Amino acid sequence: GSSHGATRIIRLGYYEHPAYVPLLRRAYALWRELEAQAGRPLLQTTGIAEIGPADGRLVAGTLAAARTHDLPHAVLAAPEFMRRFPAFRIPADCVGVVQPDGGVLAAEAAILAQLDLAQAAGGELRTGETVTAVEPRGGGVRVVTDRGTIEAGAAIVVAGAWVKKLLPDLAAPLRVTRQVMAWFAPRDARLFAPEKFPVFMIESARGIHYGFPLDATGVKFAKHHHADATVDPDACDRSVTADDEALIRPMLTECLPAANGRLLQAKVCLYTMTPDGDFLLDRLPGAPQIVVASPCSGHGFKFAPAVGEILADLATGGATSHDISRFRLARFG
Repeated sequence: GSSHGATRIIRLGYYEHPAYVPLLRRAYALWRELEAQAGRPLLQTTGIAEIGPADGRLVAGTLAAARTHDLPHAVLAAPEFMRRFPAFRIPADCVGVVQPDGGVLAAEAAILAQLDLAQAAGGELRTGETVTAVEPRGGGVRVVTDRGTIEAGAAIVVAGAWVKKLLPDLAAPLRVTRQVMAWFAPRDARLFAPEKFPVFMIESARGIHYGFPLDATGVKFAKHHHADATVDPDACDRSVTADDEALIRPMLTECLPAANGRLLQAKVCLYTMTPDGDFLLDRLPGAPQIVVASPCSGHGFKFAPAVGEILADLATGGATSHDISRFRLARFG
């Protein structure tokens, strides 16, 4: 699915819509709780810079969220921004919105920590087993796998790009797209140390790109939505081509010339998109014992513990105290 690689960005001033901020605040708190329970660091605060034209979607949306929710932030003109973060080269008509709460989630370590805690609480982890159907049965559900069936009172389906294959009657026009992310060897590693360099997003005529400070794998950099090609998740080409690099490298050269070194590795993942780019979190009409949480349209991982809380609420009590009106199935008609 969309979740791929060792790291993810987490950010509080959410350019997509201010309505996400309360859910993000809860997610931040739950990530810190998970760290304490797991006894390992999972969230590294580096700050975040969101860069682009003042009237562009990224900067304007970030400022709308920050001002609506009174989030700490600074708006820096291009010369001041580049003095503060000398690795960047940005056009004179751009600004950088800098927020202290942005950072890096250790995604794979976080997943393992959650699985460990689930098992410690009595959960059963079943791997290497393919689910082929999730069916309502009376007031409960039957989950069919390649090893047999499981009967339960409720099921939560978080299947990413495969959600429509498991729930073919899901009334949501979803689209699976192929994404590529890359890691580069910086020409000057000192500029990209986490204590000096933030996670970032940058908007230009080429779209929105994002990146991370240097870690053991290099400087991670990618184009959000990449080529936006629709694919079948079971037949997607997972090889990375020169055309893929060509969608990433020019922006890296332009805005981060000191990171424009050798391509160390690149990986393919999938986004599962709703038409509006918002999440889908709801119970199925006619089968409320089946809860669906997918897609998250390529920006969901940072919300994982808060979304998990919502799903548990819906599966066990049918409702949640979180405002999920924006994420309901009914919006698709």
